[in-house]
Amino acid sequence: MILFYQLLIGHALADFVLQGETMAVYKNRRVRAGLERGPGFPPWYYWLLAHALIHGGFVYLLTGSWILGLVETALHTVIDFAKSEHKINFHQDQALHIACKIAYCLV
Repeated sequence: MILFYQLLIGHALADFVLQGETMAVYKNRRVRAGLERGPGFPPWYYWLLAHALIHGGFVYLLTGSWILGLVETALHTVIDFAKSEHKINFHQDQALHIACKIAYCLV
């Protein structure tokens, strides 16, 4: 139960505190960053992967498992991409992220 609580704290930090507005907006492939920011601005997949790596880093640090960290990075990327494509909404996105944390605790 303590690990689950720690993972939730890590998720809250990574999704709400450490994800600035720039990352939140430009991790979406539908936002045309090059038009707004110029051609040298990092493309959407850099922002999405950086965000997912932060989540994966928290999972790795809290569980001690680099495999779970990689799994979190991959799953977080897929879930957030699905949200940006309007396949899922914000609440479904958060529920899936929490379900991942439950699964890590069960492992």
